[in-house]
Amino acid sequence: QAQLVESGGGLVQTGGSLRLSCAASGLTFSGFLVGWFRQKPGNEREFVALIGWSGVAKDYADSVKGRFTISRDNAKNTVDLQMNLLKPDDTAVYYCAATTVWSRQQATYNYWGQGTQVTVSS
Repeated sequence: QAQLVESGGGLVQTGGSLRLSCAASGLTFSGFLVGWFRQKPGNEREFVALIGWSGVAKDYADSVKGRFTISRDNAKNTVDLQMNLLKPDDTAVYYCAATTVWSRQQATYNYWGQGTQVTVSS
């Protein structure tokens, strides 16, 4: 059974950094594009970043561009999200998801993790 598990969330002060990791089991991660999404309190889930099969192609939401970096290690079946210069507005539950379509649209994603909480204090 395919499963994605996020880790690395926590509490950090404004300007700090966190590194989230998404680990896959039960599926060949290298055959999927992997995205990160987040859901802020009271808001709908939104796109954060996307990485292609080889790790070269990347896409970022404007709100995180220049602060967040997505990367993958297909040998380890993991995708990471390095988050720097964090702001209180980055507080959210962060989800990783896998798709076979280059898209920011959540409906195109086949597999989802359970989410990890990131809280940025001011």
